[in-house]
Amino acid sequence: MEAAMGLMRRMPPRLSETTLSALLSLLPHHSSDLLSQVDLPLQVLSDVDSGKKFILCEYNRDADSYRSPWSNKYHPPLEDAPYPSSKLRQLEIEANDIFTVYCDQYYEGGISSVYMWEDDHECFVACFLIKKDGSRTGQGRRGYLEEGTWDAIHVIEVGPEEEITRYCLTSTVMLSLTTDDVSSGTFSLSGSIRRQMNMNLPVADGHLSNMGKMIEEMEGKLRNSLDQVYFGKTREMVCTLRPPNEVVQLRLPSS
Repeated sequence: MEAAMGLMRRMPPRLSETTLSALLSLLPHHSSDLLSQVDLPLQVLSDVDSGKKFILCEYNRDADSYRSPWSNKYHPPLEDAPYPSSKLRQLEIEANDIFTVYCDQYYEGGISSVYMWEDDHECFVACFLIKKDGSRTGQGRRGYLEEGTWDAIHVIEVGPEEEITRYCLTSTVMLSLTTDDVSSGTFSLSGSIRRQMNMNLPVADGHLSNMGKMIEEMEGKLRNSLDQVYFGKTREMVCTLRPPNEVVQLRLPSS
């Protein structure tokens, strides 16, 4: 199992589904652990009742149906499906409205979904999802990428409601991009990163405010890490293998 998880961490996100399918065939006795621990690129479905799109994941899935955060209905319809309590559902509705604004301001568009459910210890869990298609044919407003996706998964476990409540955040970001331009040529880069954060915050500020601050801080750290690890190393390799023109000219012998 440890070797399988190590392999999944090293595979590019665009090959995650193929790799997971192969591992499930090789390790059928670990299927439940693999499916619960491996994050796959997010998929999107349209809610015919609300006319909005929502993101599919393991947290809004029951059998082969997925619950929409907009209409609170399963697609396709499912009998005896689990739903959040009325109090938690109201918090979920508010979170979806707020996160839609957050997604537009920080990502210049994209699709967001928030799901909440109770756990077995008088606590609840919230999952905040963002999917941004940055390709020319998608939501990319600048037209630089032939293909480009950003999938962000933030799962927050909220402890029992006390004056000071404990929040445990686990965040995963999967990035994949491809350029195909005459000037820059063809270039492909993909990877994923996961981080955790624990905080004790006053519940008087509200759960949404506390969770929003944690997600905003975590996303900033993840973007910096991706820039340093993936883009920084790529830039270093390119500049080493193909120095800029002015450096090459300095190395040419004088006539």
